[in-house]
Amino acid sequence: MTNSSGTETPAAAAAGPEPSSGSEERLAKAVRAAEQALIEFEIAVETFRVEVENFSRLHHQRLGPMYARLDELDALIAEAVAAHSGDREDIQRAWEARALVMPMPGVEELFGGLLGADGVRPVEDPNPPRRVRPGKEAQRLYRELARKAHPDLAQDDAEKERRSAFIARVNEAYAYADEDALRGLAEEWEAGPVPEETLPSEAEVLYARLEWLAERKEKLAALAAELDESAIGQMMKLAPDDPDALLNEIAEQLLTEVAQREARLAELVREPGGD
Repeated sequence: MTNSSGTETPAAAAAGPEPSSGSEERLAKAVRAAEQALIEFEIAVETFRVEVENFSRLHHQRLGPMYARLDELDALIAEAVAAHSGDREDIQRAWEARALVMPMPGVEELFGGLLGADGVRPVEDPNPPRRVRPGKEAQRLYRELARKAHPDLAQDDAEKERRSAFIARVNEAYAYADEDALRGLAEEWEAGPVPEETLPSEAEVLYARLEWLAERKEKLAALAAELDESAIGQMMKLAPDDPDALLNEIAEQLLTEVAQREARLAELVREPGGD
């Protein structure tokens, strides 16, 4: 903007030059490219997340019982050795091995039923109503607000929506007999509606969109790194092309270990005095 002498006003100078249609078009093109790249990256991260989750689930379902059997056999072997030797250290090792396989008490049992069925401790209403009927001051404030801000007094739909939302807050404060909240609402109503903000320019919207896309990509990258560095992610790196084959290989190894421990336990049970 310029004044009558043809010089630029301070406000116009502060705002800076307006972007040309060509620069806005290039900016919009950059936004579209970033959006497409983010979509592809998000697909890749979600695909990896699903693979890690599925591998973890299958690992638990297929191999969990084998690990549990190995722990049980270790406890039985340690107990058999302790029974034969009577040595204090052997007895201690047997106790430690058995502690690994003893069932842990449930969460509700640990907390004496203080948790709800959903595992969350019930939270009491921090501001319960003090009595059925609010006091006279609360009634007075409520009536004044209801008369001033009633939705039926609105001249258009937007104003009616604003009044309806405001009265909902008034009703809630009145239900709790919260005189301070009602006074605050009265002051808010007297101050009038918040003026609408000036809508941003197209360039500002595009820049904001680019910033959001960058932040979203950064969060996805952090999630991908977390998945990659997890125990399951590290395990999947051993067979990136065929993780199912890796599960089969681990299962075979565990079966071999189970067979070896069962043979060792049978040997201890069959030969009294063995260690």
